[in-house]
Amino acid sequence: MKAPEIRELSVKDLSDRIESEKVNLLRLKMNHAISPLDDLSQIRKARRTIARMLTILSESLAKENL
Repeated sequence: MKAPEIRELSVKDLSDRIESEKVNLLRLKMNHAISPLDDLSQIRKARRTIARMLTILSESLAKENL
């Protein structure tokens, strides 16, 4: 997910989406531990997407508190 798409989400939707992405990342890590993934970049992409979402969430919350 790109930053402009993430910025369109509400704070509640963004929080829910972060939780689902964290579950997805955990699932990817578990699958990789059992049998190696074909595309290891999936784990990296998931981590970066979560980080991007958390950054935008903190920006949104800081903007609301002003």
